[in-house]
Amino acid sequence: MTTTGKPLKFAVLGLDHAHVLGLIRGLTEAGAEFAGLWSETDTKLSAGVAERAPEVPRVADARQLLEDPSIELVVTAAVPARRAEISVEALRHGKDVVADKPGALTLDQLAEVRAAVAESGKFWSVAFSERTGSRATLHARKLIEEGAIGRVVQTVGFGPHHLRPETRPAWTFDPGLAGGILADIASHQVDQFLYLTGSTSAQVVSSTVGNFAHPDRPGFEDFGELVLRSEQAQGYARVDWYTPNGLGVWGDVRLTILGTEGYMELRKNVDLLGRPGGDHLFLVNGEGTNYLRSDDVELPYFPAILADVVERGDTAIPQELVFTATELALTAQRDANRVGNLR
Repeated sequence: MTTTGKPLKFAVLGLDHAHVLGLIRGLTEAGAEFAGLWSETDTKLSAGVAERAPEVPRVADARQLLEDPSIELVVTAAVPARRAEISVEALRHGKDVVADKPGALTLDQLAEVRAAVAESGKFWSVAFSERTGSRATLHARKLIEEGAIGRVVQTVGFGPHHLRPETRPAWTFDPGLAGGILADIASHQVDQFLYLTGSTSAQVVSSTVGNFAHPDRPGFEDFGELVLRSEQAQGYARVDWYTPNGLGVWGDVRLTILGTEGYMELRKNVDLLGRPGGDHLFLVNGEGTNYLRSDDVELPYFPAILADVVERGDTAIPQELVFTATELALTAQRDANRVGNLR
């Protein structure tokens, strides 16, 4: 809600990744009004969104939404190469922005976003859904704050994904449009490293990208890994496109958090021992070994976004953390060793 008591209005500019469905759902469930959409590509996804929300105006010119003073927030899930440009335009038109990840593909793009945020006084948030949509991750943070595993000294994150190339748009396999695997998928793991270790900065110690399973697509990265180091902790991440069809979910996403007095392992999507659903959390410390559910943990990201728009807060994800996570992922991508079939 706004200070006038009316729902806060948002518009979507760019509907090229299915993550947009979660962004729309999260904002509307938090109380915002979906007030307009524009996409420069006409895909099944953009047509599907229009069909699901026929009352929402679909405009031919993005300026109609950018220049509408009643719209306070812009969401973009455009082709990744366009997200930073769309974000900058929205910021310069006085809109706050929520971008699907990756929010930028190059450090130059990120610098343009930084400048637009500084000039406009508005915020640019990237929806790192493996944290913001994960009750187990938020539960782990609470346990860390309570001292359940002592001081956190390392995170190890695995982000495997199901490719199914026949279901993916052509831009998925064009690194100039989609970015590399570290800029894209590993941004989740970088964000969680900062969030769970309390780090405000870090350095990329090493990074590698590879192509081992798709020699017919020599520009496509199907494997990536990186090592991070901050004053507080160390971090390792591995991401890939190798999830087999038999798993039943899009990826067996795991996160291990090592502390000086214990550790936690999170199985975000599936428990291979057969417990239903996701958000499985295992805690091992001096008191024993425990399996914990996280069903009652609230997901505050989207309500916090709306509050930040109205109250000019910095609570959903602090702006500097968004910048830092994106910069680290892009630096790892830029400096990565290239192995396998990559050309």
